[in-house]
Amino acid sequence: MSTMRSFMISAVAVAALMMPLSCKQADNTLTSKEKAEGWELLFDGKTLDGWRDFAGTQLTGPWVVENGTIRAEGEGSDASGYIVTDKEYANFDLVWDWKISRGGNSGMLYHVVENRAFPVPYVTGPEYQLIDDENWEEVNGFALEDWQRCAVDYAMYVPDFAKRKLKPAGEWNTSRIIFDNGHVTYFLNGEVTVEFDAWSPDWYARKDSGKWENAPEYGMSPSGHICLQDHGYPAWFKNIKIRELPVKPVEKDLFNGKDLTGWIVYGTDPWYVDNGELVCESGEDNTYGYFATEDYYDNFDLTLEFKQEANGNSGVFFRSFVERPVTVNGWQVEVAPKGNDTAGIYESYGRGWLVQIPDEKEEILREGEWNTMRILAEGPRVRTWLNGEPMVDITDEAVGRGHGRIALQIHDGGGIKVRWRNLHIKTL
Repeated sequence: MSTMRSFMISAVAVAALMMPLSCKQADNTLTSKEKAEGWELLFDGKTLDGWRDFAGTQLTGPWVVENGTIRAEGEGSDASGYIVTDKEYANFDLVWDWKISRGGNSGMLYHVVENRAFPVPYVTGPEYQLIDDENWEEVNGFALEDWQRCAVDYAMYVPDFAKRKLKPAGEWNTSRIIFDNGHVTYFLNGEVTVEFDAWSPDWYARKDSGKWENAPEYGMSPSGHICLQDHGYPAWFKNIKIRELPVKPVEKDLFNGKDLTGWIVYGTDPWYVDNGELVCESGEDNTYGYFATEDYYDNFDLTLEFKQEANGNSGVFFRSFVERPVTVNGWQVEVAPKGNDTAGIYESYGRGWLVQIPDEKEEILREGEWNTMRILAEGPRVRTWLNGEPMVDITDEAVGRGHGRIALQIHDGGGIKVRWRNLHIKTL
């Protein structure tokens, strides 16, 4: 074989070997196809733009950009070291690459809610656990429970570990979460680890009987922030990308006319069904009471009817939650005797009245008769109607960031009795 021909074959061979390397997608980039499909990067490979401290306004650490990765410096703890996306996400397909230090621990959380009642992200946001199973016990001195191991839905759902494909500490893994209108799938290196339905009877049974039995708002929000955890060990992340998925609207009656299914009673005031209607009245303690949906409803169109049989000081809370025994967090559309701003909007903590109704609209309320109320909540904008008449129209950024339940109120003071019927909601 001639020297020239040998050189040509060698050059072709080298080119063939080099081709796959030259075609490999660069880290922290999107292809034209991915962009067309709606993917967006959560990390540009250079800055931490779009991320900040949990419950903060800026990023103060312990996170840095290092060689095209986000690195957790390992200075966090159970109570600190969390960063969240500026933006909130509901349904999504989330993919990322990660590696962990020897014996290390981290996590990817989602649907995290920021509220002064929640000191840490994990009391609201589910977590895809990232941890070094193999070396954990040797480094840390105790064994992991199965619900703590890598690629589990932390403290909820565990995979078949025999089929899990986990690379060792110091090597890159690829993980993925698909949250599609409550149906959730976790992947590790291309294989499904867990699959479950959020807010199903099985999900509620696990939530209420394990680690989360004293965290009533865990996993309840249908949207929230993406969160990375520094749990005191170095960890690295790159190629974090997300694609939002459509939200399917739900339309249903909140009250079945037969029993209290789907609701939670807070306080000592009685709530009961009479003649197909929901009734609340003052109990012996004459204190506040609330009747809240089990599920969260953030963006919705709600209609209901109410009749004030005695006094009638009540209300409809939205994007709210109740801390036992009877402390409510959120916003209220007022239901009260004439002259007290029925259909106005009140904040239960902090600012008080956000908007009251004009005096000339007080006569729209029909005391002692059935009234129809409509509440339309879309992001920061909330509108109310009473008996077909528009009452308030408010846009408020704090309201827009709220997450929570629908809750009916009975005011303190005693002597109150209100009937409710035809509670119908359509999510947006």
